[in-house]
Amino acid sequence: MQFEQIFALLLKICYYNFGDYMIYLKKFSLPNQNIEENDLMYDHRTYIRNLYPYRIFPIKKLSEMEFGSITIFYGGNGSGKSTLLNIIAEKIGASRNNPFAKGERFDEYLEFCDYDYTTNMPYETKIISSDDVFEYLLNVRRINHGLYNRRTEVTKEYIDKKYRPARELKDYEEMVAAVDARHKTMSRFVRERVIAKDIQEQSNGESALMYFSSYITDNGLFILDEPENSMSASMQIKLARFIEDSARFFNCQFIIATHSPFILGIKDAVIYDLDSTPVSQKTWSELENMRIYYDFFKSHAQEFEKN
Repeated sequence: MQFEQIFALLLKICYYNFGDYMIYLKKFSLPNQNIEENDLMYDHRTYIRNLYPYRIFPIKKLSEMEFGSITIFYGGNGSGKSTLLNIIAEKIGASRNNPFAKGERFDEYLEFCDYDYTTNMPYETKIISSDDVFEYLLNVRRINHGLYNRRTEVTKEYIDKKYRPARELKDYEEMVAAVDARHKTMSRFVRERVIAKDIQEQSNGESALMYFSSYITDNGLFILDEPENSMSASMQIKLARFIEDSARFFNCQFIIATHSPFILGIKDAVIYDLDSTPVSQKTWSELENMRIYYDFFKSHAQEFEKN
């Protein structure tokens, strides 16, 4: 069999295995204005002051959404995109690392929501908030602080063992450590004795990406709330590629709230613009802020081309 035939066969196999993106959650519906107002009108409890999440989405004329393998909710602060993620997550029973402050009427509101799964059910359904990632980064920082203190101790040990006269060494273990110190540089001696040394070498963005790669597994539905927080532009590009590859090759479905142009630019992503009324699907290049970015860089194109 010639190389061209083998290559064509491999392409067919890859397309068969990976050509169809997985969709678990197909549709989700919210209560319309009439349903919301009727429910509020017949509730005579006077002690309830917090109506959240009522009266958010009817004014946006948003009542039903259809999902792709990667669906994105885009909008400014206060547009309701995080609220929408939490409504979906709670209704479908997604797991979460930290409790969510629902408010007094949240569960009641969920009774009027509905959704439609395909015949396939996800192996895992999880929501990951920006607070979850931030908490992880704080834990890494705490670990690094402990590692810093430990490195200081081991550095002192290195100097002590390397330069203390042999006759002052008390036991066999001290002698072994002294020989070790005299045959190694300080950095190598310290690195070999400080556990989890790989953790302190990560930037916030790298640690955040490591968090997502650990918690996002095969065959799952994942809801991500502004995952680009704490990430540089280059790390956001890597995150977007990771999300795209997870959807394409590992049967994952994503529902994401984001401002990141790199995530919005994922090919074939279904994007809902929550800044528009009625809320509508748009391509990423049609979004107002993306046009502002485009016009800005276009006006400065010559400055970039000089470099």
